[in-house]
Amino acid sequence: MKRILPLIGGILLIAAAIGVWSVTRSAAWSEEEKSTLSGLWIGSLPALQPDPSNAYADDTQAAEFGHELFFDTRFSSTGEVSCATCHLPELMFTDGESLAQGVGTTDRKTMTIIGTAYSPWQFWDGRKDSQWAQALAPLESAVEHGGTRAQYVHLISEFYREEYEAIFGPLPDFSDPERFPISAGPVDDPAARAAWEAMTQADRDAVTQVFVNMGKAIAAYERLIMPGPARFDLYVDALLKDDKPAMKTALTEDEVAGLRLFIGKANCIQCHNGPLFTNNDFHNTGVPTAQNLPLDDGRASGVILVLADEFNCLSPWSDAGDSDCAELRFVTSAGEQLAAAFKPPTLRNVAETAPYMHAGQFATLEDVLAHYNHPPVSPIGHNELDPLGLTPREMAQIVAFLGALSGGVDAPPELLQAP
Repeated sequence: MKRILPLIGGILLIAAAIGVWSVTRSAAWSEEEKSTLSGLWIGSLPALQPDPSNAYADDTQAAEFGHELFFDTRFSSTGEVSCATCHLPELMFTDGESLAQGVGTTDRKTMTIIGTAYSPWQFWDGRKDSQWAQALAPLESAVEHGGTRAQYVHLISEFYREEYEAIFGPLPDFSDPERFPISAGPVDDPAARAAWEAMTQADRDAVTQVFVNMGKAIAAYERLIMPGPARFDLYVDALLKDDKPAMKTALTEDEVAGLRLFIGKANCIQCHNGPLFTNNDFHNTGVPTAQNLPLDDGRASGVILVLADEFNCLSPWSDAGDSDCAELRFVTSAGEQLAAAFKPPTLRNVAETAPYMHAGQFATLEDVLAHYNHPPVSPIGHNELDPLGLTPREMAQIVAFLGALSGGVDAPPELLQAP
């Protein structure tokens, strides 16, 4: 009998613990928590504001033209690379690679374009301040598209004259190869750069204007690519309506527990806030340097690049006035907090966009949570993270919740494939 009593007591203690755990899991959300969840809900996503730097941002014809350009592999040095090579619609506009693969290999992972129209900064380091300026950078990158702006202008003249002129007006006559070489631009290739520098300023400007308009058309297309509602959004919608049966079917108990941790103990909303689950700011989270790559100082270099960018909001190629460019005019341009700081990507569809971090350093979401749980010293600067003290089960619950953020793409199906 003496042996049985401790056994019964142990069973009762376990049962009591399970009961408390179950009650905690099913506890009602506080009004403060409901407010937080409402702010993460896709129904809270505000209407997309005009882009003052792009007069064609919401032009339907420009978006159709940009759609064609996005999938056209002729706009590369090999004739085999398009924007869609790295931004595959079936992979949530990423590519599944640690490092983007164009005509060569880059030193960063491909970021999704879904919802990026809401971000004031583009790329991991924010070195571009608009979608159209971002779209132009890979076209001239030696390891992405690998081409030149003169090459692209000749392609527009040959294959897209009618579409271009319907939106932007008459194309200049680029037929004289002495004035307009087939390959010329301010790029790394010495021959192409020399050809560019030999052109008159007026001719360079004529080429650049068409090149800029390409970027603005691609941006008009990308502005239509938005995240679709996920099971998380169904849950919050039901919560706000006090529809308990719908809440129960929207998320599992583990996913709800993960959501509680996400906004609570794990403090994920410090960076992944708002209906796109990113604050579009820059943070040093101590991510290790990728193997065989140099130290990456992130925003510290990115802000210098955007301020000097040929195509930034304050440039002559922008359609904005000075008063429209507040983000750029008042940007934080120095400080230790910029070292190795990177933009948090959206967590919508995050379960479909492995690997993770700016150079694909982590293969799985479990790897990411393990890093956050025991943050290391940052390779550069100061790691903002504090140890979380999450148990293995709690980390698994957060991963489960992240899977409930998969809602696909909210865009007409015809925009998700080559025209």
